[in-house]
Amino acid sequence: MTDTAAKAPARATGSRPSGAGGRRLADAFTAVSRMPALAEARQRLLGITSNGGDPNEMADAVESDGAIAVAILRAANNGEGSAKPAAGIREAVEALTLNGVEAVVAGLETHDPFATPANGSGAHERFRRHGVATRTAVERVADVARIGQQDELALAALLHDVGRLVMIELYGSNYEERSRFSSPVEQARWERTELGMDHALVGAVLVRRWGFGPGVAAAIERHHLPDAQGHAAAVQLADAIVHIAEGDAMPAEALTAPAERLGISEERLRTMLYEYPHAGNARRRATAPCPLSARELDALRGLSEGKVYKQIAAELELSVSTIRTHLHNVYRKIGAVDRAQAVLIATDKGWV
Repeated sequence: MTDTAAKAPARATGSRPSGAGGRRLADAFTAVSRMPALAEARQRLLGITSNGGDPNEMADAVESDGAIAVAILRAANNGEGSAKPAAGIREAVEALTLNGVEAVVAGLETHDPFATPANGSGAHERFRRHGVATRTAVERVADVARIGQQDELALAALLHDVGRLVMIELYGSNYEERSRFSSPVEQARWERTELGMDHALVGAVLVRRWGFGPGVAAAIERHHLPDAQGHAAAVQLADAIVHIAEGDAMPAEALTAPAERLGISEERLRTMLYEYPHAGNARRRATAPCPLSARELDALRGLSEGKVYKQIAAELELSVSTIRTHLHNVYRKIGAVDRAQAVLIATDKGWV
């Protein structure tokens, strides 16, 4: 967000862009497309590139800041998209190579929370922190719900609220002050009624303009809809988990409704809320194909949670002997000699 926008008088929140509204929206898109990165995030990534960091290290650093992620994806897709745009940060980093990543990041403008607040860094830092938190939560959601294409999902979670930055450009500080509701779904409904568009739709339009994959845009566009499915439902649930962790009042259905659509039981949902955010601290998305079947993974997850065969069998509604067979197959397939090594190997590879 530009300094000019940050200092401009707040526009009436209920007024819709009209007349020159198309130009105002285009200007807002341009401003958000130039959003600054957190100075510390940029510096850390440059430190990794200067030391010849591997692609996974660079990807993790890129995912610490939405502005950096946008710049890397746009550069990897030649700024205008391509026949097969990078689905996520890891693909983009590999496409750009070390030197390309360094060149993109070196040219980014930054904001610093320790600088004068007049530079408009507040909204950008809130966007960055909430996006990173949602990305962390969505990884656990994806694991529990067995959702694929996790790099694409992580990108959608990181950028799911980018439309809010556009709305702030359009409507000023009143937008943030008056767009606080009991749930994100209620907020989106209010935006559609009062403003004629909601931030999820606006964010999806901007992501498409950037040339990102259609799956990312679709997840962002639908993540506040009451019937969201797949990636959109995963982002919706992760968003609700983060809001609750941040102390926001949320109705129970903001959690249970998307969880039900994802096939996540209330018992498992309670565990996820208890674990967040610590369960994601040492997690890594899988970088190699998992050789295990769905049932073998379920049994292995039970071991990783400290459960005995009888508990795992009861939870999966299988016999103890079947669980024992599944786990012996797990040991054989991944080359583990016992349960501890199996959990260690699978955790390191990001399978559980």
